Amino acid sequence: MKKYLLLILVTLLAGANCLAQHPAQTIAGSWNGALTIGGTKLRLVFHIQDNKGALTATMDSPDQGAKGIPVTSVKLVQDSLFLDIQAIRGTYAGKLTGPATINGYLKQGGQTMHIPLAKGETEVAHRPQEPIKPYPYQETEVTIENKTAGIKLAGTLTLPIKNAKAPAVILVNGSGPHDRDQPIMGHKPFLVLADYLTRQGFAVLRLDDRGVGKSEGNFATATTDDFATDIEAAYTYLKNNNVIEPQKIGLIGHSEGALVAAKVAAKHPDVAFVVLMAGTAVPGTELLIAQNKALLKAAGVPQAPLQKYLQLRKAQFEVAATETDLFKASDKIKQLEQTAKTNLTEQEQKQLGLTPQSQQAIVAQLSSPWMRYFLKYNPAPTLQKLKMPVLALNGTKDLQVPYQQNLPATEKALKAASNKKYTIKEMPGLNHLFQTATTGMINEYGQLEETIAPAALETISTWIKGVVK
Repeated sequence: MKKYLLLILVTLLAGANCLAQHPAQTIAGSWNGALTIGGTKLRLVFHIQDNKGALTATMDSPDQGAKGIPVTSVKLVQDSLFLDIQAIRGTYAGKLTGPATINGYLKQGGQTMHIPLAKGETEVAHRPQEPIKPYPYQETEVTIENKTAGIKLAGTLTLPIKNAKAPAVILVNGSGPHDRDQPIMGHKPFLVLADYLTRQGFAVLRLDDRGVGKSEGNFATATTDDFATDIEAAYTYLKNNNVIEPQKIGLIGHSEGALVAAKVAAKHPDVAFVVLMAGTAVPGTELLIAQNKALLKAAGVPQAPLQKYLQLRKAQFEVAATETDLFKASDKIKQLEQTAKTNLTEQEQKQLGLTPQSQQAIVAQLSSPWMRYFLKYNPAPTLQKLKMPVLALNGTKDLQVPYQQNLPATEKALKAASNKKYTIKEMPGLNHLFQTATTGMINEYGQLEETIAPAALETISTWIKGVVK
């Protein structure tokens, strides 16, 4: 459940007297640095361009998968540079200490962080698991029509090189707009998973989300139900593909993708199997409270303000889930935030990031169609309809979908379905992306070289082989 985009509005000051004659030419280029959060480094890159004296810029946060964040305005006054990025709320102030160095401070949410910058691109992250062409299998670009939505979806179908028809897997992206590789913080987990499974003899179909990459549609207005119709279209496509064994098509969903996979399988009982990777099995309101608690506790937030914060968010989530009038819901969410602040000290508000900007952000977030649907959706009744083999995996260091909450709830739902073919498995030491993790924090994802732990890849492949043999 990917809600981690860095919120920064940047004002960058840089200068050196020796550069006064041609400062624009000197400042133009890429500048990289890093801040430390929760013991992990988060890289930032500013790209500054000079077009005949008119300066423009963008910002990247490579470890969070955020690129091309627009800079609203760029001003250069002698040896000082000012960048204004209204989209991400924060300030950075610094001085050019040489032709290729800036010494500066980032301010965000009442905190000031020292971030020196060096000229040049940031070091490219090492991702040893990403496959390198040529692949020992076929790779085909496909277009799939979702007649229900009136859109066409683009994707990649990988096929093992053999004469017989192949069993197949559809990979289902997690929350947030993703292309077919499900890129997250410099990783491409679905590219790695598809490559691994295809080498094991499975055809694998993965898609760009609607409105992303080469797929048509509007992602911003879509809900989990809408994404389910996209995967239904993909399932129908494979059923009618003459190189696929039609009775051996299964679904693998990650995070929200697990919700989607379960929805499609419940509607199509001939689905051969379902793999739920970090899938949720409790209502969205409960899941997000558990997620907030796990993340903030791991970040070191004291118990007293943490409990006040969780009470606030629970009340706001319940409003978003139950109040059908969007304007009334927004007003109630704002009022709850303002009331909660009266019971928190300024230091606690600062620690929890409760600012006027954060209030606007939470209102906007809880007003989206996707979030309102997610908060009120209870996955259990859908899971109770699954009769086919189901594998539910969750990492013990997953702070976004805590395993203690969701694996038992998943098992309870499958037992209620009288499903005799399910496997529930904890993956020790793995985070939400199924990486071998130290902290499990979101900011750690991009710092790890591993994209998916070999143990997770082997567990999934071995289980599927046992199902379709």
